Amino acid sequence: MRRYRRKRPSRTLGQIFSLVQLALSFLFIILLIFGGMTPTKYIGGFIVVAVLLFCFTFSFQFFKQRKINLIGMYLSLFLMLIISIGIFMYMKADHALSEVSDAACKVDNMIVVVREDDPAQELEDAADYRFGRQTSMDQENTGRMIENIEKALGQESLYLADYDTVQNEAQALLDEEIDAAIYNEAYTPIIEEFIEDYPSKVRILYRYEILTEIKQEAERIKDVEEPFNVYISGIDVSGSITANSRSDVNIIMTVNPNTKRILLTTTPRDYYVSIPGISGGQRDKLTHAGIYGVDFSMKTLEALYGINLSYYVRVNFTSMLMIVDSLGGIDVNSEYSFVTEHGGYRIEKGINHMDGATALGFSRERYSFSDGDNQRGKNQEAVIKAIVEKAASPAILTGANQILASVGDYVQTNMTRDEMAKLINMQLSDGAVWEIQSQAVTGAGDQQACFSSGSQLLYVMQPDMESVSAAAGRIKNVLEGN
Repeated sequence: MRRYRRKRPSRTLGQIFSLVQLALSFLFIILLIFGGMTPTKYIGGFIVVAVLLFCFTFSFQFFKQRKINLIGMYLSLFLMLIISIGIFMYMKADHALSEVSDAACKVDNMIVVVREDDPAQELEDAADYRFGRQTSMDQENTGRMIENIEKALGQESLYLADYDTVQNEAQALLDEEIDAAIYNEAYTPIIEEFIEDYPSKVRILYRYEILTEIKQEAERIKDVEEPFNVYISGIDVSGSITANSRSDVNIIMTVNPNTKRILLTTTPRDYYVSIPGISGGQRDKLTHAGIYGVDFSMKTLEALYGINLSYYVRVNFTSMLMIVDSLGGIDVNSEYSFVTEHGGYRIEKGINHMDGATALGFSRERYSFSDGDNQRGKNQEAVIKAIVEKAASPAILTGANQILASVGDYVQTNMTRDEMAKLINMQLSDGAVWEIQSQAVTGAGDQQACFSSGSQLLYVMQPDMESVSAAAGRIKNVLEGN
């Protein structure tokens, strides 16, 4: 019998593979150029490496030995796979950058709530119900919600009962004065301060999202190559970050790219302040400003310190977990030894290497300290400082892609995609070590009525205006490079 020899790939096929390898390499380089995140000096190096690798694999096809031809072809295949993975990961990170950036809207989740044991399973079941509404706040969104319900039920008007506060409305629902309550879901934590274990006693029957554009004044000139202020708002919820809610972390990050200095200024969540455009002359807790949107939290802090906030970054506890883990953990300095209430993590005085879960427990702790919320604010500053330090180190080279890809649904910022890319480019280009300092304003505990809670007395912190003035001065010095 005639024996047939297995056909082997020809030199032509190997040459084609090498050319495809070269094409993929330059596609990746084009992405790097137009992506704006990669410094020019690195792109130049990538071009040289791409050309050398092409010449190397292509040269294998000019040998007469088929084994060498095959080695060259398989090497090209391997490089094509690596480059394709690089292209995919870069495009994924670029998409995430676009998703996180340039947030132009805030979301109010308006809800219809019934008692937990109510038989209604959907809105149509509540067509004959008596609905409660609160009349002191959020009247525009409440009105739009009522219109939406009437349209959904095909009714000209609802059977409505008015209450002066959302707390009284909620209590009326539990007392069976009304069958359903209409309010903004962001007010739920305020109701909980008035009615213990409230969420377990009610059930959300219907939800309606209202999107509102976040408008910023024209005088807020934004340029990441010049000194600027960023408002970091941390909300105490997990999952999606789109909806308005209380801001439990309120940090102003002052950045001077010229002097490579960052100043973190913490304002306690219970600071007793006016909310411009909302509370009139009445004061409220700073944390409640977030209920009306991140823009009103910014206006409140701008009025308090006499500064402009060009940007905001809004994060929740889910995003903190992911960011820290994507960086491979962070090294955080603790002023005390204690065990966290959330997670039971043992924290030693001094430097602690923390993963995301430990950093989260550390940031949320307040009961272990006599200074309560003030110390919690300092701990949150310590975590953010550690994150910034790690992100400004060579770790960003391996962690940036994973960070961007994992936190897209859990971070919001009004920075544009190009501004964020420019910041990444700047750091990768000079690799500078940043000087990071922190400060916190102080105050005295008190019991006062708040705008968002009616006549009910709540714990607040009366601002120490001397500490506020001193903090504002330090912010100004960093901005001016002093």
